[in-house]
Amino acid sequence: MDVRATLKEGMNRLREGRVPSHTLAAELLLMHVLGCERAWLYSRHEEVLDPGKVEHYLHLVVRRIAGVPTQYLTGRQEFWGLEFEVTPDVLIPRPETEHVIEVALARLGQGQDSSWTGAGMTEDRAEGSRTGTRAALDAAMYGAGLRIADVGTGSGCLAVALAHELPEAVVVATDISSAALAVARRNAVRNGVAQRIQFVQCNLLGALESGRLPPLSKGRSELPPSTNVGARHAVPFRPPAMLPRFHVIVSNPPYVGRSEAGLLPREVREHEPAQALFAGEQGCEIYALLIGQADKLLGSGGTLVLEIGYNALDRVRPLFDSYAWTNVGVTNDLAGIPRVIAAEKL
Repeated sequence: MDVRATLKEGMNRLREGRVPSHTLAAELLLMHVLGCERAWLYSRHEEVLDPGKVEHYLHLVVRRIAGVPTQYLTGRQEFWGLEFEVTPDVLIPRPETEHVIEVALARLGQGQDSSWTGAGMTEDRAEGSRTGTRAALDAAMYGAGLRIADVGTGSGCLAVALAHELPEAVVVATDISSAALAVARRNAVRNGVAQRIQFVQCNLLGALESGRLPPLSKGRSELPPSTNVGARHAVPFRPPAMLPRFHVIVSNPPYVGRSEAGLLPREVREHEPAQALFAGEQGCEIYALLIGQADKLLGSGGTLVLEIGYNALDRVRPLFDSYAWTNVGVTNDLAGIPRVIAAEKL
């Protein structure tokens, strides 16, 4: 079979199997098997394919019809313009989660004067205004001195994207799953930011509440300290024994209620990791614990940015109604659904 006939067969089978976006799925699976880009498929459509590759492709089509997500079949997904490895051990990064990055970066730009003391700002603003302004600009543009935590990192998409955007920031990424952390480490290496991210296995921020970082894990120790890739100043990441307070904490935590499992698409319900999806019966149980931990670990003026689930805002927003939080804001996704809530630590 040639490229055109093979692709057409895949499209027909996926359409008959009622696979959403069957044309895109057919293209992505064939591109994966052939190791090519979309333009090649349509410019070389008469090229005859090796029968083994056709067989492999049609086998993947059968698995996709059975409900296995395309991303797990190809082993990759784009997020924030970066490519990430994905396996059934991690959630597939979704475009909606990019709003967490957008809000975190926006908050950093807006709050640099009040929250970046210790990240290069001078204490005496009257006498050191020029130094402070330059430090604030460096912090906003490059993340100089910035400490970030990503809670429930999964594939590492938030941690890696923020480290990529802020090439002088350091990141601690936590997850309860050792398998997920292994994927996240590989993604940090893939995207050139592994030297500035420490991966910690724990529930939410539990291992950090003592104020100390646990020893580097086995997977992390194989990456010796070295100069930050792309940093303007050569500053290796050697985590201190005593953990300073964070400037930013981000998270896309589990937020689907067990009672809502039947409403999820089959691809999600049957194939993505339940531990990363479900949080109690209602889906909001995890937020109170996470907000309480963030209250202890954020410095004054620090920012907490959380993704929230559909219809969760009315249950999550009141958790910030305490003396510890101010400047609470909500960001809608492109469908107009409240997707991200952010707040500043007093």
